[in-house]
Amino acid sequence: MSGPEATHMDSTRLDLPMDGMDSPLGTVGEAGGARAAREACANLHTDAHPRTATDLRTATDPRTGTQPHTAAQPHDRDSAHDHDSGYTQGHAARPPSESAPAGPLPEGPVAHDELARLRRIHRRGPGYDAMREHLRRTHLLALCGEPGSGRGWTALALLAELAETTGGGVWRLGAAPGPGAGSGAEHPAPVGEKTARGHGYLLELPTELPDFGVTGPEARLDRLRAHFAEHEAFCVVLVSGVSGGEAADRLLRGRRHAIPYEPPAAADVLDAHLADLLADEPPELIRRARASAVSAEVTEALGLEEPLPGEAARLAGHLAEHARGALSEAELLACCRSFAPRQAREWFADAARPGTLPAALPALRRAAHRIALAVFNGSAHSLTAEAAELLAWELAVTLDPQYAPGRPPFTAPADGLPTAARAVPGEGVEDLGEAAVPVRTVWFQGRGLAPAVLFEVWDHHHNTRGPMARWLRGLCDDPRPQVWVRAAVAAGVLSARDYLYGLTELLLPLARGDSPVQRMAAATALAEASRDADVRPAVAGLLNGWAAGGDERERETAALAHGYGLAAGSVTASLEELARIAAMDGGSTASYSAVRLLAGAQPGTVLARLTHWLGDTRRSHRDLALLTVLRAVGTRTSHLWGLREVPELAPYAAWPLATALLAARPQCRSALAELLRAALTWARSAEAAENALVGWMRRAAGDERQLAVLCDFLPLLAQEGHEPLDARAAARIREVLEAL
Repeated sequence: MSGPEATHMDSTRLDLPMDGMDSPLGTVGEAGGARAAREACANLHTDAHPRTATDLRTATDPRTGTQPHTAAQPHDRDSAHDHDSGYTQGHAARPPSESAPAGPLPEGPVAHDELARLRRIHRRGPGYDAMREHLRRTHLLALCGEPGSGRGWTALALLAELAETTGGGVWRLGAAPGPGAGSGAEHPAPVGEKTARGHGYLLELPTELPDFGVTGPEARLDRLRAHFAEHEAFCVVLVSGVSGGEAADRLLRGRRHAIPYEPPAAADVLDAHLADLLADEPPELIRRARASAVSAEVTEALGLEEPLPGEAARLAGHLAEHARGALSEAELLACCRSFAPRQAREWFADAARPGTLPAALPALRRAAHRIALAVFNGSAHSLTAEAAELLAWELAVTLDPQYAPGRPPFTAPADGLPTAARAVPGEGVEDLGEAAVPVRTVWFQGRGLAPAVLFEVWDHHHNTRGPMARWLRGLCDDPRPQVWVRAAVAAGVLSARDYLYGLTELLLPLARGDSPVQRMAAATALAEASRDADVRPAVAGLLNGWAAGGDERERETAALAHGYGLAAGSVTASLEELARIAAMDGGSTASYSAVRLLAGAQPGTVLARLTHWLGDTRRSHRDLALLTVLRAVGTRTSHLWGLREVPELAPYAAWPLATALLAARPQCRSALAELLRAALTWARSAEAAENALVGWMRRAAGDERQLAVLCDFLPLLAQEGHEPLDARAAARIREVLEAL
């Protein structure tokens, strides 16, 4: 509908001042949201990890429902028991994904056949020769590394090599007792009079060192060193952590006994184990196993960039069984998918141990850092570290409400985050609208770790839900989209896993908050939760009730949620819901969500519906169409991010959406021209449309690419069909073009 008829029908001016078409967030909360949303969705694998398929505590055969059975590997104990000191050859095999609680090292002599197997398949990491020389010279070595890194096997290899020169054997000693263990505090059993000359001993220190008083842990190691030197024996002490762990930090600072451990390449460990496991098989089997190891399916299922040596050994067992035909392809991938959840389970087993503050605070802080990284994976290091400290406080006051923990200003706990969470630092940029700034980033070493961490805590540690919910709600009130968008996506993912809990503890408090950022976060979380087909009807019903209700905040949240095209089940259904809401609230928020849908994957569907609304007898529908198209002219594309990728628009993120659509989707030109021509022709919208068009052209004048797109489009806008462009609007366009 255009020309005089339209002008006559809508003689009342449409209230469309340009400053009235701002985002519902006002002047904050937009720049950088596109990048944050894209990374948050990719980070949590929202499409690849349905609610019912990610709890891999029990990997089962899809045909029989039974757990696949694989041969035990020496490094299995690294992950399953939170140790990595080797594995007795005759130890009973354990199904690959079965949970095994952490326990003390098996004490006693290491069997000769185990040492023989170690010599065959152990691979030396960087610094092995220096570690051997240090141990030979001082008789004591404190090896600082993460459980599962192969530090235990390296320790056994060092001890076996030196003991072989003296004719001695190798013993495992249990975990070192604390200072209150009587005489054992000086020398852990069976050292003392039982220490045999020329033997090698493996000892493990607890993750958190006990209070040794003024002497410190180094003094204890000094006494141990003197003892083993006196008996001409050797001892390797395993210390958890390289940085970020209290024991490792204190010992590494002393530099007398401790050495940071670097593991060998996982590929070398994997190959060595495959060669040993398949040594008696036809060569074709090892070629098949090696090919499977690097296949895209196995790599994706593992979700780890670089498996730890213990994981590489366990993977070798699965690959060998698959090569022999004992594991199907589906069973192999199920086993691989259990690796990241298993790592998460082991991480939180430490934090789950009972304790009181402040003794439990280091473990709580490590847990908080891992959870924060799961939400902010790949984001600025400073944002991750600050979020982690906020969560650590919530966890601490949950454990002991009467104790208000502070922050240690100079211990730099955030700097230990990469090592404690299998992460790596990096360099990145953050979008600030018209510019981008460089930032330090931190990433998990594997796409499977972030969802595994969140789901482990949410599904299996119920008392952590309260502090996590409070933490996420607080983050969702942060005006920076780099913070609230990620928190909102995480809140939606978690709410989908337990909708009843998420609704009352996350979604409703956010939707009813006073802050527009909170309501936008609630809408984002609801849309994210509705990806789950089982949850979508509940979300849709909730939004329908809000849309028809009298609470303005809930109605606004419903309109914002439908802007993602997920909650109603389709873009068309979302547009219908927005039209219903526009009849009640004037269309401001509804048009913002409609233009967000226009920036999505189905712009043709949106343009067709907008064109249909122009001919509708209901003024609210016509106004919604006009408002939406004028927002498209004035709103930057990157501000209209969704929860699904639209790669076609990515090269034009800094352009107004209308220009980006003309460049990326030429098939939209005619519909856009018709909508804009109607806005320029109708009396109700003419003034606002002229102002929008002038601003559009002036902005394009500063960019040759945009200007070329616009100049190609303007003739189509000026004349189409039987009706020419309104004379006043045409004259205004000519004036602007001449001024340019």
